[in-house]
Amino acid sequence: MWSYRIIAPYQFERTTIAEKTPECLIDGQVLLRFTAAGVCGSDLPAFRGARGRLPGDDGPSGAEKDGFPIHEVAGEVLASRHRAHRPGDRVVGWASGFDGMMERVVSNGDGLAPYDPALTPAQAVGLQPLACVLYACEQLPDLAGRHVAIIGQGSIGLLFSYVAKAAGARRVTGVDPVDRSSVATAFGVDDPVRATSDRWVSQLAAGDRADVVIEAVGHQVATLGHAIEATAPGGTVLYFGVADDDAYPINMRAMLRNNLTLKSGVTLDRRRVLELAGKFAAEHPELLATYLTHTFGVDDVQGAFELACRPVPERVKIAIGECA
Repeated sequence: MWSYRIIAPYQFERTTIAEKTPECLIDGQVLLRFTAAGVCGSDLPAFRGARGRLPGDDGPSGAEKDGFPIHEVAGEVLASRHRAHRPGDRVVGWASGFDGMMERVVSNGDGLAPYDPALTPAQAVGLQPLACVLYACEQLPDLAGRHVAIIGQGSIGLLFSYVAKAAGARRVTGVDPVDRSSVATAFGVDDPVRATSDRWVSQLAAGDRADVVIEAVGHQVATLGHAIEATAPGGTVLYFGVADDDAYPINMRAMLRNNLTLKSGVTLDRRRVLELAGKFAAEHPELLATYLTHTFGVDDVQGAFELACRPVPERVKIAIGECA
């Protein structure tokens, strides 16, 4: 069966590996026929040459892993040892081994859920990041009537903007050095700010600090500090992005004096929040079609990742599907 692996920084190779069969499943797992995948910002460090880590690793895992680093997948169930999934089901969710870029994917069934058949697989794969955003927003204070600022207006940050506005946020500020004005309104952004987060916060008036600031960039230390600085007294900071460093220095004096709350975490209750994402998408039928801006065929995984690395203002979500 076909598979992809990273063989050098910025370079994928299509390979042939042994077929995955129902006999390889353990309890709780399902075997999927790949139909689509989403490119996530958390996949890009591995593409650029960083050695990623997977849950349960004793040591560093490498880009030499087949199917790595894709984790957002949609597929058809071919075989199942999970009580909730049956052959023929169309599901979306997590490739639990971060090895979703292959023809047959073995994954934990607790991280998968069915999706509306009216959606294409490429559209449906957007339910996985939406589920993560909805779960994160459940950890925040009620956003209704609040000023919410999101640092980073990539595919995750724009989802946070949309969900915050749908939750009744009084004002949504989106901060990104890439000009997102062409897509800002569609995702509920009231104040699109084209600036790096340090420049934005250095010019922020006290009255413009937000009740909730979401750091949706990750992979760097400084942006968390900017989020703390941009938060109004009594407010909440959510660190959502992937942390590439074990330790992040923060301004504890600002946290203390302003009575701030800092929250972070990974997505739990995955099947439940995937179902919640499906309901949210049904209530906002324009969202997933607007969210998906580029689709590549499985013969051009390289092109999909190269586009994801470029600051293209109109690009939001990139999917890889059976048909471009």
